Amino acid sequence: MNMRIGPTAALCGLALVLGAGGGYWFAQQRSPEVADKAEPAAIALDERQVLYWYDPMYPQQRFDKPGKSPFMDMELVPRYADAAADSAAVSIDPRLIQNLGLRLATVSRGAIASSLEVTGMLAFNERDVAVVQARTAGFVERVYARAPGDVLAAGAPLADLLVPEWAAAQEEFLALRRSGDAELLAASRQRLRLTGMPAALIAKVERSGKAQPTLTITSPIGGVLQELAVRTGMSMAAGNTLARINGLDSVWLELAVPEAEAGALDAGQAVEARLPALAGEVLTGRVATILPEVNADSRTLRVRVELPNPDGRLRPGLTAQVRLNRASEQGVLSVPSEAVIRTGRRALVMLAEGAGRFRPVEVQPGLESDGRTVILSGLEEGQQVVASGQFLLDSEASLKGMVVEAAARPEPAASAPPLHEAEGQIVEIGDQHVTLAHGPFRTLGMPGMTMSFPLADPALLQGLKVGDRVRFAVRESDAGLVVEHLEKLGDQP
Repeated sequence: MNMRIGPTAALCGLALVLGAGGGYWFAQQRSPEVADKAEPAAIALDERQVLYWYDPMYPQQRFDKPGKSPFMDMELVPRYADAAADSAAVSIDPRLIQNLGLRLATVSRGAIASSLEVTGMLAFNERDVAVVQARTAGFVERVYARAPGDVLAAGAPLADLLVPEWAAAQEEFLALRRSGDAELLAASRQRLRLTGMPAALIAKVERSGKAQPTLTITSPIGGVLQELAVRTGMSMAAGNTLARINGLDSVWLELAVPEAEAGALDAGQAVEARLPALAGEVLTGRVATILPEVNADSRTLRVRVELPNPDGRLRPGLTAQVRLNRASEQGVLSVPSEAVIRTGRRALVMLAEGAGRFRPVEVQPGLESDGRTVILSGLEEGQQVVASGQFLLDSEASLKGMVVEAAARPEPAASAPPLHEAEGQIVEIGDQHVTLAHGPFRTLGMPGMTMSFPLADPALLQGLKVGDRVRFAVRESDAGLVVEHLEKLGDQP
């Protein structure tokens, strides 16, 4: 079948061929120019200087070559030199600061009250205890309606005790009284006292002229009946305990103080206590006793405060929130405690540099009181730190792998640590140590106790034995308190 191609179709085909060829030629002419423009950008990317590689989730660790992060399942990220120039600070548009909730606080210098907040519990005053015992053998005829836990007044009756041997002695005393022989009567009265008969009962026999073989046992003090060991019909031997009463005129407030704060405790230190049972009321007292033993489980030291209890409102078992007040420190730098970011290994603050720039700075915090923390190093008076929203900035700084400016640590003293002296008695002697039952170290604020000390020189024990009274001096070191001086005291009178 023959087909004829018209002039129009032939012209269109020729145009397509020429267009394709011209496009190819034009592209070939432009490609060197385009390549010349693209090549510098590629070279610039290739020539950026890499300072180190890091894991964004653990930016403080640096690596000198790329690879897989040992901390996370991800590739290490390069840190370029041109990007590190501004890596010491986080920049935020000043208009967004308020929207982010960032609040600034000024580093100020002044006095800060030093105090320690601990918990405590009320307990019976174990020094105010009365133990009632039978003075002579007898039988319990009656027990009054008492039970452990009852609150008794002084003189409250507990039980009636029948003493048969008193009957004959009292009849003899009455017979001598009728005879009128004063010497025999005095001797008989003395005999009654020696049998354990109270003076009040002897006087009652003289007044009534009748034998009184039954004795009513009463509470010698007011307080809580802790123990009642008698029942009707029981026989009692001389010296048997009948009852135990604990007074309530005063109570103990026992505190659990962390061992790290033990050095700041002193007898007589002022105490403020707040009890949930006495809402809005503040009880004041002073540290009476610092017990020498530390609780091995909680690592706390027991501190005892004695509180007066004239109206009986303070009941053993009640809990209290207690503040131990110390002397205030003058002229110290401090910031709001909420401004300090504690990572576990160090403490940071976000320092405001103005114009929306914030820089993480490591600080050395001191004591904390009333919502403020003392800053020992890392900041200067008048600087501003972020007190609210700082965790957002810290997260951004961590993601950028910022290098935190370390706080300047105080240089250690060139001289050796001071010696601390005490007296004690040798309990045990070892090759490189000595165990001493010692008195308090006044210069350390450390109470007396029994403990083992390493020896700076085993020759210090020469001529000493277990039981000797000694005066010794220790020095603080990485190994603890090391004995550096040890001498025997003269014979005690």
